[in-house]
Amino acid sequence: MKNAETPVFKLVILGGSSSLGSALMAELLKRQHEVIAVVNDLNSQAPRPGLHFKIGGLGTADQAEQSVAGGSAVICLLAALAPDDFTTQLQMSQALIGGLSRTTIRRLLLVGDFSVLDHSEGHTEQQKACADQIVDLLQRSPLHWTLINSPQDVAGLGIEHFHHTHGNLEPGLAEPLQRLARVAAAMVDTLELKLHQGEHVNFVF
Repeated sequence: MKNAETPVFKLVILGGSSSLGSALMAELLKRQHEVIAVVNDLNSQAPRPGLHFKIGGLGTADQAEQSVAGGSAVICLLAALAPDDFTTQLQMSQALIGGLSRTTIRRLLLVGDFSVLDHSEGHTEQQKACADQIVDLLQRSPLHWTLINSPQDVAGLGIEHFHHTHGNLEPGLAEPLQRLARVAAAMVDTLELKLHQGEHVNFVF
């Protein structure tokens, strides 16, 4: 039974088809939160109790506003939506922040290629400029945001993998599965405990 003192979120996830997205959905459902995954194709995921799907995207602020409607908090996986495309990540962030600002939703976890904010070595000037602009947009917004460095991902992991992080796994999957599961758990803790608001964090396990 759900602890009555634990807040129940209706989480909107953008980028949920990625491995980290699958880990997040599994963790949120395990904690009995309700999840709305924004997708391009309603047939892309099998239905599960507590998990809902809706068509949407981050093309414009109007589309973003419609995509997040009905949620109480948003997790956006920028690196999954536009891998290594920093200009598109910036444009998506602009649409998302603009759309959220028109709603009553204030909590946002934004996951992307933000390690450039920690150190510039190995990153381009374009990446640094885009990350700086995203931070500026967030700081000027009414949102309670957390910036999170995108962890190393492993393609092809679905939500069912994260229900079985131990036992008989394919060779080489145990470590990345458990690492992503721990990152997902830390992100959900951040939501539930109202941690790291207005901060840039890197979860290392």
